[in-house]
Amino acid sequence: MAERFDARFLFHLALLSLLLGSANGNGLKVGFYKTSCPDAEAIVRQTVSSYFSQDPTVSAPLLRLHFHDCFVRGCDGSVLLNSTATNLAEKEAMPNQSLDGFYVIDAAKAALERACPGTVSCADIVALAARDAVSLATGKGNSLYQVHTGRRDGFVSKASEAVANIPSAFSDFAELKAEFASKGLSVKDLAVLSGILLTCTFCCILLIKRTKILPL
Repeated sequence: MAERFDARFLFHLALLSLLLGSANGNGLKVGFYKTSCPDAEAIVRQTVSSYFSQDPTVSAPLLRLHFHDCFVRGCDGSVLLNSTATNLAEKEAMPNQSLDGFYVIDAAKAALERACPGTVSCADIVALAARDAVSLATGKGNSLYQVHTGRRDGFVSKASEAVANIPSAFSDFAELKAEFASKGLSVKDLAVLSGILLTCTFCCILLIKRTKILPL
């Protein structure tokens, strides 16, 4: 039962991630790296698959990472940037302090730099990794959807913007509706995401019981 709920959760969240990527993806296209780095998508998938085989729970963090990245400055990879002495980066913002999966993106980036130095953006890696994570988690084998690539990495990352743009758990319906609309998402998307989060909570309870952390 937990696997069925997990797959449903990941699939719908992937659809929302795809919508976010499209809303912020002017000028992107499928197969952007076909000539400059033909194996780019395969390398990302191999990396994600390697980590997934060791820990299947890595899928949800990779999707959430993509979701939080897109909600601030668009899908520009700015959530990956570290803070400096004069700037507190997005990843340090309260909504992002529980983000995970950065190590998978780092590994994919390292592999791509060996194959095609300075070619594939971190923003595209995050988007591709999210797609591959959900594809693996649902057991479909092939990719569930195509990712338009060609994003450029952002160089501005501010914790204050993450706080201002990422929907808060304390926001009322009107606020959430406005926040989603500003990203090109509808009330239906909001409803789907809200339902997914409730389902995910139930999945976590089942998963904990299944691993015998709680008595059955």
